[in-house]
Amino acid sequence: MELSLESDAEALWQDTLDLLAARELPEATLAMLRNCAPTSMADGTLRLETPMRLVLKTVSKNTSLIEECLTQAAFEPMRLEVSFAPASSPARAQAPSSSMSRAEVDRWTAATAAPRAWEGTTTRTIAEDTWDEDRAAAERAEEARRRRERNPLVEDISHTASKLTFERFVRGDENDIAYQASLQVANGMNSTYNPLFIYGKSGLGKTHLLRAIQNYIAVNDPSRLCVYRDASSFITDYTEAMRHSERSAAAALRQNYSDIDVLIIDDIQKMAGKVGTVGFFFDTFNELIANGKQIVLAADRTPAQLGMGKDAFDERVTSRLGSGFTTPIQVPSYELKLRLIDTFCERMRDDALRENVSGLGGDVPEEARQYMAERAGTNIRVIEGFCQRCLFAATAAERAGRQITHEEIDAVARECWPTAGRTVSIEDVQRAVERFYDIDHASLVGNRRNQGLMEARHVAIWLSRELCDRTLADIGEHFGGRTHATVKHSINVVDEARRTDRAFYDRLMQIQESITGNA
Repeated sequence: MELSLESDAEALWQDTLDLLAARELPEATLAMLRNCAPTSMADGTLRLETPMRLVLKTVSKNTSLIEECLTQAAFEPMRLEVSFAPASSPARAQAPSSSMSRAEVDRWTAATAAPRAWEGTTTRTIAEDTWDEDRAAAERAEEARRRRERNPLVEDISHTASKLTFERFVRGDENDIAYQASLQVANGMNSTYNPLFIYGKSGLGKTHLLRAIQNYIAVNDPSRLCVYRDASSFITDYTEAMRHSERSAAAALRQNYSDIDVLIIDDIQKMAGKVGTVGFFFDTFNELIANGKQIVLAADRTPAQLGMGKDAFDERVTSRLGSGFTTPIQVPSYELKLRLIDTFCERMRDDALRENVSGLGGDVPEEARQYMAERAGTNIRVIEGFCQRCLFAATAAERAGRQITHEEIDAVARECWPTAGRTVSIEDVQRAVERFYDIDHASLVGNRRNQGLMEARHVAIWLSRELCDRTLADIGEHFGGRTHATVKHSINVVDEARRTDRAFYDRLMQIQESITGNA
């Protein structure tokens, strides 16, 4: 069987990928297979090209399963051949569409009729290509080993950090774009994600994704030198090198950072105000990007926000930070909290049973988990601890012949988020909003009506109603003597915006949690 249009091969390959996904092939492996482009299908063989050498090895490891799904999709026996095609090679012509003119179709036919590089030659098998790839991979691995030995920035991954993998990351609408971008970076598949900049408040999973990139590369592509540093470590690296009596120490540090394929820096907002460190970072950033190396960054705010307020980053730095792909991780909704709680409780219970750990082998009923999601804050690290304590209480209750109660869950929640119920004043709210929007008190309560001030004023009024035990008239008095109707209008504006604008909702929750401590 031979199909003349390349789109037929693409359709078959897409059907095969769907079948592989149903076989629960790891997402990282599927991502690499999606990077393969069908070139032709003839004589029972589907031919693919990939710009990634690592994909060849992945295909060889899964050949049997892939060809089984390929045969199932084609309804006849099929083989698979994959060849390496550098990304710089000319793009293949697209298949004709109904919108093309006859002349365009004729040009497409002539182009695709030209013999391909592999036609008229002996076709190499996957095994032969894999043997060559294994030899090249061994050479790359040996070179990577020598580079690691020379570079003190490369450290062993700790047991705790090694658990932060893509497979253990709990996904939801709030974090899925960041997850997908991180997976692309780990696979080395998309240069548009450079730098990849992930932002969001503390405890939402930024570090998990950064470590997942590091862990994935260490296991699947160890020839790439990947270094993870938090901002504090980066600052220490720089200051110690500058204090060293030997000038060569600074030069060595620059050389070590330049000899990295993937540089990951967490919490870069901590560099604010450290002029020397920021300058060194800026130079390192430019050198790595210029040499085609990957940079991944995380912070608690956007690049633009890093350029605002006291100790702001210079505009030349923030423009570079935002020059690649910037994506948020947002505070978890009830649905994601419930998914997290389900996952954490199941994982902890299974670990306890496997490792014979007493006290955590019980079961938290579904209704109790739903109530836990209602009571939980938004910091995922704290939610995990909350789950462990509730699972311990549920196991004890199970031994006593009963189920964990709402009162017991409430007690644990109060201990995990002790300041969630404290009394909040309107002045507390105003100070938090002024800090967040970087405005003074007179502007917040005054009559100026530019867009930034209006949002801050609406938010402050809404939070005062939400968190303070005060009447609308009292709230109005604290905001320049505004009327009951004006206060009510601000509340309605925020209620509408938080339902329809996810970014606004995220800002609102960030301010609220800075006040209540419910994070």
